[in-house]
Amino acid sequence: MIVRQTPNALKIFFTLRGSIVPKIYPQILLTTLLSTLITVIQHWHPNSFPYYGTATFTLIGIALSLFLGFRNNASYQRWWEARTLWGQLVYDSRSLTRQVLSFIDEDNTTAIENGEDGKDNNETGRDIQRDMVYLTIAFAHAVRHRLRGTLPWADIEPFVAVTDHDRMHQAKNVPDYIMRLMGKQLGDIRRQGLISEQVIQNMDERLTSMTIVLAACERIHNTPLPFAYMLLVHRTTYLYCIMLPFGLVASLGWATPLICAVIAYTFFGLDALSEELEEPFGLAANQLPLTALSRTIEINLREALGETDIPPDITPINGYLQ
Repeated sequence: MIVRQTPNALKIFFTLRGSIVPKIYPQILLTTLLSTLITVIQHWHPNSFPYYGTATFTLIGIALSLFLGFRNNASYQRWWEARTLWGQLVYDSRSLTRQVLSFIDEDNTTAIENGEDGKDNNETGRDIQRDMVYLTIAFAHAVRHRLRGTLPWADIEPFVAVTDHDRMHQAKNVPDYIMRLMGKQLGDIRRQGLISEQVIQNMDERLTSMTIVLAACERIHNTPLPFAYMLLVHRTTYLYCIMLPFGLVASLGWATPLICAVIAYTFFGLDALSEELEEPFGLAANQLPLTALSRTIEINLREALGETDIPPDITPINGYLQ
């Protein structure tokens, strides 16, 4: 995501990082070359393209603007909902960690059954706190990797017990598997009577909220805007920008290529920006900085545990926050 401040009046025309121009310059170039060719033909052979009037192009332009506006609003709504969901995940992670650290006694020692060798081992309250907080960190990283389609193991394996790695690798939905581990851990805490039923219920509500965040993000990721609507906007934009110089050249003359290029930049730019915002979880310049958000969760939660070897914040590079 671009985090640089608003450029000044001079730089605003030359800023490319975060701009949509690199994606749409072929369309702008095509429109400009076509407009230039038509202008040259009209100059050497007057009346080749008669004056059609601007009323038709004005009506089509207004209709196209409405289509692009509706699509841009729908895409931005998806982007903002995704950002709101990740804000909720930050809130739930901090709240759950605060509850775990506040209500589980560090000095408490509990006998637990080891699933591998069947023996009972002693686990302190501090161990239970760390396990629960670590699973919360692993969940945040796993959600990011699932939405981006990347391998999560390097980020989540340090926070998940070694005995759970094999099953975790086999899971179809890794963050959901981690959530089940968190639910099992909470069930163990309840059976051991480490905290009251009311606190257990409050912590379970935090887990439910985190599950809702995962499901809502998957809904956004797996449900794009209808293809027919996108196709209609694409076709109309291309047809309008191709027909425009034929209708303007008789009245604008040599100014036709410049005007057509500006209009093409506006319409193709809105179309491309809407397409980029439609999928908010990627790595494009205007998509959400999920790496920085998940790193923030990790830093906050490990700091709450009192750890000192925590990773640094992810800072913007050339105004871009990943």
